[in-house]
Amino acid sequence: MVNVTELRPGNYFKDENQLFLVMDILLNKTAMRKMVAKVKVKNVKTGAIVELSRNSGYMVDVVRLDKEKMVYLYDSGTTLCFMNQTSYEQVEISKERLKWEMNFLVANTEIDIVRYNDEILGISLPIKVALKIVDCEPAVRGDTVKSAMKNAKLETGYEVKVPLFIDNGETILVRTDTGDYDGRANG
Repeated sequence: MVNVTELRPGNYFKDENQLFLVMDILLNKTAMRKMVAKVKVKNVKTGAIVELSRNSGYMVDVVRLDKEKMVYLYDSGTTLCFMNQTSYEQVEISKERLKWEMNFLVANTEIDIVRYNDEILGISLPIKVALKIVDCEPAVRGDTVKSAMKNAKLETGYEVKVPLFIDNGETILVRTDTGDYDGRANG
């Protein structure tokens, strides 16, 4: 058990029989009150993002999740299939639980399967992934009013804003937490 004020982004904790991931925390202290922690959390099972307000001294259970390295194999229609490359164990996870993550998954992407008490909660993507651009708007010369960005469609179907100098067929790095362009991929 730890005080809610000791939580940090990336921590997992249990509160009121719910499992949460800390996304952000803001500590607010005024002269007349106890410190209040406003914690932006994601419910791990439902995916709902909410903000919890708890007074200093409120105790929560910090939990450790098990992570297992796997590789994305294929989309079977309703599920996504992953495989452990040493034991060759395969795991299927419903597409409903991985809507955001599907924007960044191509065959052979290495990910972590996240488990809690042998129950699969989801996957953890790398911070950045390299994806190929399949369709890109042409750059309009002199069009720098809108910070010189244009739309590009990636091989997963996800659309992202890229700088004008990026062309069709290029491979770029995309952040998996925000979905934003992060630079050209090397090689």
